[in-house]
Amino acid sequence: MSDISVLLPDGSSRSVPTGSTVADLASSIGSRLAKAAVAGTINGTEVDLNAPLSEGNTVSIITADTDLGRHVLRHSTAHVLAQAVVQLFPGAQFSIGPAIEDGFYYDFELPDGKTFSDDDLEAIETRMREIMKADQPFSRSEVSAKEALSLFSQQKYKCEIIERVTSGAADGSDAGEVGDSDTISVYRNSAEFVDLCRGPHVPSTSKLGHFALMKVAGAYWRGNEKGPMLQRIYGTAWESDAALKEHLHRLEEAAKRDHRKLVNELDLLSFPQELGGGLAVWHPKGAIVRKLMEDYSRQRHQDGDYQFVYTPHLANANLFAKSGHLGYYADGMYPPMEMDNGTYYMKPMNCPMHSLVFASRQRSYRELPLRLFELGNVYRYERAGTLHGLMRIRGFTQDDSHIYCTAEQMPGEIASLLDFILSVLRRFGFTDFEFNLSTKDPEKFVGSDEIWEKSTEALRQALDSYGYSYGVKEGDAAFYGPKIDVDVRDAIGRKWQLSTIQLDFNNPERFELEYVGSDGQRHRPIMLHRALFGSIERFFGVLTEHYAGAFPTWLAPEQVRVLPVAAAHNDYAESVVKQLRTHGFRVDIDFADQPLGKRIRDAKTTKIPYVLVVGDSDVAKETVGVNPRGGDVDRDVPLSTFIQNLSQEVAAEEN
Repeated sequence: MSDISVLLPDGSSRSVPTGSTVADLASSIGSRLAKAAVAGTINGTEVDLNAPLSEGNTVSIITADTDLGRHVLRHSTAHVLAQAVVQLFPGAQFSIGPAIEDGFYYDFELPDGKTFSDDDLEAIETRMREIMKADQPFSRSEVSAKEALSLFSQQKYKCEIIERVTSGAADGSDAGEVGDSDTISVYRNSAEFVDLCRGPHVPSTSKLGHFALMKVAGAYWRGNEKGPMLQRIYGTAWESDAALKEHLHRLEEAAKRDHRKLVNELDLLSFPQELGGGLAVWHPKGAIVRKLMEDYSRQRHQDGDYQFVYTPHLANANLFAKSGHLGYYADGMYPPMEMDNGTYYMKPMNCPMHSLVFASRQRSYRELPLRLFELGNVYRYERAGTLHGLMRIRGFTQDDSHIYCTAEQMPGEIASLLDFILSVLRRFGFTDFEFNLSTKDPEKFVGSDEIWEKSTEALRQALDSYGYSYGVKEGDAAFYGPKIDVDVRDAIGRKWQLSTIQLDFNNPERFELEYVGSDGQRHRPIMLHRALFGSIERFFGVLTEHYAGAFPTWLAPEQVRVLPVAAAHNDYAESVVKQLRTHGFRVDIDFADQPLGKRIRDAKTTKIPYVLVVGDSDVAKETVGVNPRGGDVDRDVPLSTFIQNLSQEVAAEEN
């Protein structure tokens, strides 16, 4: 038998016998790789391990401890979940079950309106482990649409998926479920269970097992609120027990840090039902933190030669038609308001109004770059099921900037913005960054392909010139231009997308923006959209979870609380408060109306950086007992020394 030659990711070639599979290649490289392998790629396409190799193929092995490998594990585990449910609940309908970040889910409809209980989840998990122990092989085959409809004749949701795909009506929600419209791929892992799927999957169910079912939630079929309500079982799956335990521990930490709980416990803000979903009111303590964030943002923009503008909360529909929002973003906007002089919408973005500022008079090249800044309130009609505290909200404030510049100025502006973003994020305690370049959605964009290619390349060159490694999110850009997203990792390793730089050649075209160049001719400016926090509300929520509510001293709404031991010490405690406030610190007093121990516990519960306890000796010596958050008590500290130390701490945090 002759050999064939294949290329490996490092550029080297390897000879394997004709008829070899991806699994055979992994074994030829080493037993450890073969054991860790869950799938592979051939010429960039993900395939099962039993996929055959051909001469000249470029092949890579996907291992379980990679993002791609975990995706395969999770999608395979989702199939086993569906298999367990249909076995335990005869007549159950199963719809879609993708892998998602850190896990997977599957949507079901049980007969007679039955719902899953906690006991049901236990039974399902037990059955899943039995299936995994049985070492059932995943087997892929391709069938015609007619055969597929016959195969899934008792599964109405699967039939709907097949019909949509074969009619060319797939909307992207079926990604990962089926193949193309000529043939449909299915996977079996037992005689009685088959599912639609593009794959790949692990070789057999015994490759799985490090998983946990998490919860049940409601989910509308295809996200349509007028459609059937299904039950969604969420789970998580990993490559090892250690990785699973680490993730579950991270979830426990995340629950403790949940900003929706902390903002209530710390009296920072609330979501009154009377306001409606997705709308918050800020309480005094939360407003202090917000003001500090906004003051810092305003000062940084002032120092960066930005010009401040203000724009209204709503505008005529014609403006949003001109900007393209009505054509591409209407589903995310609040319903229109019919007025005596036209139709109006609450603004979802500030950019159309900033372009009106630019267009208000003739501009010269000497004015460029023109950097406009606004803390602008915007409104987006998020569906009720997607609302999540401050992270997904309907009314919020963007620290929004739009920069109008020449083509020659653009690279320097982008580079400057990257520096600006990182310095701001570091200021608030983030040090671990990731960058992503989002490219054109081929189905949802305005402008020419040439404009998109030019703008995407400009952002790519900016990242390359700085030496930043970055991912590429194909088709993830907004309709008007490509963008760079900056993600951060928080104190427990979660990733948050925060800051954005978006290049826009289309808005200036739609608004016919012009400036007079040094040649005396009219030219079209380039527009950069940029948000540092993303939104004040979401950034505040991320900060709250990052610090678990224990904000750094410079940002804490209450930096110091003074506790007199007894009523006899109230006057001295008030004098301590007065001196601290004179130095600009945020300080309160808790008079001796309750036992000292309870007052100390209350202060610690509200995560105040410093609690000062004053008694007889402190009155006599003008000292304080310093009880720092997370530190040891230090008694008889001269008040002047404490003030000096606190001033130095805040100054260091602010720099």
